[in-house]
Amino acid sequence: MFVAVCFAAGGWAGTRTATDSDLAIGEAGRATTIVADGNFDEHVRENVLITARSGRLDQAEAQAAAADAARRMGALEEEVLEVGKPVPSLKGDALLVPVTMAGDEEQAGENVQKVLDTTAAVQRDHPEVRVEQVGGRSIGKGINDQVSKDLSKAEFISLPVTLIIMLIAFGAIIAAGVPVLLAMSAVGAAFGLSALASHLVPAVESVNSVILLMGMAVGVDYSLFYLKREREERQNGASHTRAVEIAAATSGHSVVVSGGAVIVSMAGLYLANDAVFASLATGSVIVVAVAVLGSLTVLPALLAKLGKRVDRPRVPVLWRLTNRTGPPRVWPKLLRPALRYPLVTFLLSVLALGALALPALDMKLKSSDAADLPRSIPVVQAYDRLAAAYPSEGTTHVIAVRAQPSQAGDVRAELTELSNRTQDDPLFAKVTAPVIKVSNDQRITTLQLPTPHAPGTEDAERSLTELRGTLVPATIGTVRGAEYAVGGDIAGSADYSQNLADRMPIVIGFVLLLTFLIMAVTFRSLVVAATAMLLNSLSAAAAFGTLALVFQHTWAEGILDFHSNGSLVAWIPLFLFAVLFGLSMDYHVFVVSRVREAVRGGMPTREAVAHGISRSAGVVTSAALLMVSVFAIFATLSMTEMKQMGVGLAVAVFIDAMVIRVLVLPSAMALLGKANWWPGRIIRDKESSRPSFDDHPTEHLPAVVMPGR
Repeated sequence: MFVAVCFAAGGWAGTRTATDSDLAIGEAGRATTIVADGNFDEHVRENVLITARSGRLDQAEAQAAAADAARRMGALEEEVLEVGKPVPSLKGDALLVPVTMAGDEEQAGENVQKVLDTTAAVQRDHPEVRVEQVGGRSIGKGINDQVSKDLSKAEFISLPVTLIIMLIAFGAIIAAGVPVLLAMSAVGAAFGLSALASHLVPAVESVNSVILLMGMAVGVDYSLFYLKREREERQNGASHTRAVEIAAATSGHSVVVSGGAVIVSMAGLYLANDAVFASLATGSVIVVAVAVLGSLTVLPALLAKLGKRVDRPRVPVLWRLTNRTGPPRVWPKLLRPALRYPLVTFLLSVLALGALALPALDMKLKSSDAADLPRSIPVVQAYDRLAAAYPSEGTTHVIAVRAQPSQAGDVRAELTELSNRTQDDPLFAKVTAPVIKVSNDQRITTLQLPTPHAPGTEDAERSLTELRGTLVPATIGTVRGAEYAVGGDIAGSADYSQNLADRMPIVIGFVLLLTFLIMAVTFRSLVVAATAMLLNSLSAAAAFGTLALVFQHTWAEGILDFHSNGSLVAWIPLFLFAVLFGLSMDYHVFVVSRVREAVRGGMPTREAVAHGISRSAGVVTSAALLMVSVFAIFATLSMTEMKQMGVGLAVAVFIDAMVIRVLVLPSAMALLGKANWWPGRIIRDKESSRPSFDDHPTEHLPAVVMPGR
């Protein structure tokens, strides 16, 4: 009922998407604000682009197609306000029919499909030429359709993959289905709650992808921890109700701690002062909170109700493999180097991860733009042809000026002079006349200054530097009292990256401090907390190095089907840092809790490390395999952001589970010995005998593992 109500409420309220004003940052943000204050009566514009399929453009065919397009568009009285005259390109290789949409941006978005259908009809009747539609709304629709297609693909693949991994982990169909049920219910509820939350924190397009990714990862993880511990306790002779109680006090406690760590880590993104991070943080916090809530309520209730039936029906071969009794065989052998030669193992593994992290020092960030969109989207291909034939229709700088009405003439004159000064500069595109707009109250004036260079390129950056540093101050800067700012895509990308550089230390510091405090309070140990911070930072750095190695170069383009622009999407590293620090706590809390249990049961540190890691190996390995598989699915999607997110998370989880847990963590804990628990000390549980690999110290665990009891 909770999931149904959340989902229905979200559908009823709708989603408020972030606007340009919400996303505005720095000087580019001030330019957006100035333009918005002008209350320009602007309508959304679409373009019908006519080009040759090959060779030279047949002008007669192009003119016929343009006339047909103008006639059909003009007949759309409710969708189209005005159709302009065909505009030939300077080289004569294209013909452009401007179409002004009726209504505001929202109405234009709703009506764009009918205009697209009309363009398609023109194409069918004029097959000799290529007829395409390009504009803000049509590009947005093409991207949204692709994102929806990608999400459907991710859901379609991730569900069977998750079920297969769960079957391998449990060997029983009901047990395999329970984690998937919790994960999908968390995702469904979070979709609805995030729609409600968007009216306070505007949503960005990627938020649903992040909710699905995070929900599947943590939802299944939390259930996996619970189920494995409950089964272990039943195998040790506890009744099914008692087994659920022990699982709640041990694995349930770990779920609460790790869930809190994820929430705190994601909440750090609010300090970035950026609408994208605020939206992604909100979606992540909601889905993790719902998953934790489900693990505290529905999951134990379901396990108590099902009892032993949770292990039905059994898959014969898998059941025998996953329910072997006796001491572990493989993991003690894997841990032997770390426990016999801890110093050598620690140094070699840290050096190897450090080498993998080295490319991160050369990490370059750039805001995502049209150049990063997948070329498989037809409207993106059309945009490329539009920008090539009409450079002024591509990237533009926007110079926005606020001044007194009496200065409107001076402002226009200086903007005209500014445009004239750029005409012989290769950093800017030539125009027949400057595009200057003045608000009705004469206070706001804007100039659109086109450039043939895409955002993120060196020439684009130089054009921005020349504008802000020389041209604008030398022209508009001479108008006394005028407020001005340079905006546009290039300026927005540069200011966004600068804001990230300024805010990153604050966010990282917040995440480190809060997760340190959580670990210190949970384990009553500053050393455990410091170790967790260092090891998580090491795995995150290695993941960033891998991202730079893969996406800033071209060697992996064929493997992952992307085009490298020599940089990473600007928001990805900081977002991944917050996610990885939270998710890494899943394993760290779970493993260290088992080690602590063994120490309280009377084991020496090295034996306790081997016991704790070996006994938790099955559940942690299954969880890691699941996370890596789900994240790897996102690496196969079309959007660059999703690819980078998927690769970064998959690599980090793999490193965290298989390198940190097998080599770095056990060697570090073996070297530290009793100092692991400083400044506290481990008090042996008097009711528990010293455990070994052949018996399980679990009969009194609720009294053992709950800190402070």
